[in-house]
Amino acid sequence: MKPTILIVEDDPDGARSVCDVAADAGFTVTLATTGRDGLERFRERTPDVVLTDLILPDIDGIEVLTRVQRLDREVPVLLMTAYGSVDSSVKAMRSGAYDYITKPLDLDDLQTKLQRAAETSRLRRQVDQLAASVRTRFSATAMTAESPAMQAILRQIEALADTTATVLIQGESGTGKELVARALHVDSRRAAGPFVAVNCGAFAESLLESELFGHEKGAFTGAFAQHKGAFERAEGGTLFLDEIGDAPPAVQVKLLRAIEEREIRRIGGQQPFQVNVRLVSATNKDLPELAAEQKFREDLLYRINVVTITLPPLRRRREDIRPLAERFFAKAKAEHQRPIIRLEPACYDRLLAYDWPGNIRQLRNVIESAVLLASGDTLTADMLNLPSSSAGRAAATGGQEFQVPENMTLADIEKNVLEQSLRRAQGNRTLTAERLGLSRRTIQRKIKEHALPY
Repeated sequence: MKPTILIVEDDPDGARSVCDVAADAGFTVTLATTGRDGLERFRERTPDVVLTDLILPDIDGIEVLTRVQRLDREVPVLLMTAYGSVDSSVKAMRSGAYDYITKPLDLDDLQTKLQRAAETSRLRRQVDQLAASVRTRFSATAMTAESPAMQAILRQIEALADTTATVLIQGESGTGKELVARALHVDSRRAAGPFVAVNCGAFAESLLESELFGHEKGAFTGAFAQHKGAFERAEGGTLFLDEIGDAPPAVQVKLLRAIEEREIRRIGGQQPFQVNVRLVSATNKDLPELAAEQKFREDLLYRINVVTITLPPLRRRREDIRPLAERFFAKAKAEHQRPIIRLEPACYDRLLAYDWPGNIRQLRNVIESAVLLASGDTLTADMLNLPSSSAGRAAATGGQEFQVPENMTLADIEKNVLEQSLRRAQGNRTLTAERLGLSRRTIQRKIKEHALPY
């Protein structure tokens, strides 16, 4: 399809000349002889490029430029001036003109500039389409939220997205913490900026420091060039620190300074410099517990925990299991080009009966694995690589019905259950509370009551 151009020129000879040049350059041309007429034609159909004279019988070219930018900032506007003065050229560029052309026109130069402007317009549209695709994919509205628990999460995201609040996302592994972080980004005013994610548990201490804050050339052995850290790369956007509970103490100190002062210094650098990022963190650990044990800085916890979003585990949002499964099924069969048409109803029963300790990530992997290994056009329940609910209960009770040992009091049973649950959760009180259906405060009280070493 030919690129389109709107030319605003009141001089008949000049208009004829530039229209011929634009047509020869491959444009579909629309001509207007006044600024207001040009703006009306722009509203009727947005062109790829605008070329306007600076001097017009009603409003001048700078005013045309300003109003076009209000309507659509992505359209390049070129100005023509018969005077070629430095002042008019500078004013045009400061007002946001893509380029300016002096009269008498160099027709070859004009054609080159128009073609370059058309390519710029095409690339800007591609960027806009990509950004729209990202918003569609990662916006909160794209998240599966049939359950009341997840609908409440969506309301939180909606309320927080367009603020600058520092957010801490809590939840078990596999619950979708990064998806929430991305939704906070793409639904915000910072959506045009970068989203940079760093897993604090994936790097050794020295490497994590360099990954976050960057380093100068020669700062240490192997530093052959300057490296921009995540804070710099996220400038104007969002920095997501996943598994922040795994950040070493030395890195925690630097993170605290970066958050408080909004400035960083590269390793080996002499001068600190300002950064403009929104910080979103995530953890599957009990940070208050770690802070109480002096394994996580309490002052840093206060800084990153301005607002908390706590994601429910999949077993607490069972209404979402079926739509999530259908979503993963459709994606897997499309990606792997499998001829499977449907999931049999028994699949859903099996999926709903399972507790999903690995949460959404586990559900996705189970569905993808079944799609890959399935034969025929129907995915059946026995193709799902899951233990049956009866097998799960048997494993939990050693294959027998649960029986209370003789001479054991209710307090003894409570202590036993609590101790085993804490051990399975590796001492995580929040996770233990969720699994036992109690509040975290009750778990803390019971631990003290039974003098448990957690």
